[in-house]
Amino acid sequence: MRLSVLGAGAWGTALAASWAPHHAVTLWGRNAVELDTMRASRVNHRYLPDCPLPDALQFNPDFNAVVDAAELIVIAVPTCGLRPTLAALAARPHLPPLVWVCKGFEHGSRKLPHQLIAELLPTHTQTGVLSGPSFAQEVAQGYPTALTLAANDSELAQHLAEALSAQRLRIYAHDDVIGVELGGALKNVMAIAAGICDGLKLGHNARAALITRGLAEMTRLGVELGGRFETFMGLSGLGDLILTTTGDLSRNRQVGLRLARGQTLDTILAELGHVAEGVSTAPEVAALASELGVDMPITRKVCQMLFEGLPAAEAVDDLLNRDIKAEF
Repeated sequence: MRLSVLGAGAWGTALAASWAPHHAVTLWGRNAVELDTMRASRVNHRYLPDCPLPDALQFNPDFNAVVDAAELIVIAVPTCGLRPTLAALAARPHLPPLVWVCKGFEHGSRKLPHQLIAELLPTHTQTGVLSGPSFAQEVAQGYPTALTLAANDSELAQHLAEALSAQRLRIYAHDDVIGVELGGALKNVMAIAAGICDGLKLGHNARAALITRGLAEMTRLGVELGGRFETFMGLSGLGDLILTTTGDLSRNRQVGLRLARGQTLDTILAELGHVAEGVSTAPEVAALASELGVDMPITRKVCQMLFEGLPAAEAVDDLLNRDIKAEF
């Protein structure tokens, strides 16, 4: 099919590269100069410098042309850029099915991507979310990866999962859009916490406990918001959580590691050069959990460390010295 990927960051580029041998794929980005450089060098020097891009992958900075030519649109902009991207799509008279791969809540409104789509594209129902345990670099290099594609229309989810699966990119169909979205958003907060844990050299026992209790927090909020319990035990929940809390390619884990070393948040984000969605997601999740009466102690401590100057060691002591409760 003719597939257009909107967003030339690490994840958009990686997905476009993995699909290019199987579909007519065009990658769109806001920076025409960077796209020209990528076209000439066949490398995304800014985000994936060690990953050669296939010759079949096309590049085009003309948003309208890219959208008009597509039989499927994949939105790979950061969550903060989703609203303006959807607004631009809403101006088009006809749209093909679209899939989003961004993770997190919109700042201020606390809306998930599917809620923004319902607001800005209210008549467009052929939509789905793609998520799961995946580092962009490994996808771009062709390492085996399994993802989940969820849509309210089960037949659409199955069709898109089959169409977008490749030799080393296996995609499962799902119908729990909210659960899949929340798994992808909430695990980023837990990855920051895991990075702090490892940065303080607290050991494997502590990290295992944190991952497990982090999953409990994710599931509590997810079910309260309408997701299904079993979704959080799958690829987009537990799978993505394991990857981002243990793999050093995780930007959110890197934020935690550097916080534990005493770096300021501003310095960390400047040095990363990539978006770490967990930083903006954490306060949105904490506020939402507070409103709903959902207990999320790890999330609260991450927010205090990120924005209130709480020392990492003190946060750990606070968590360990909470009142003893039943596990379930």
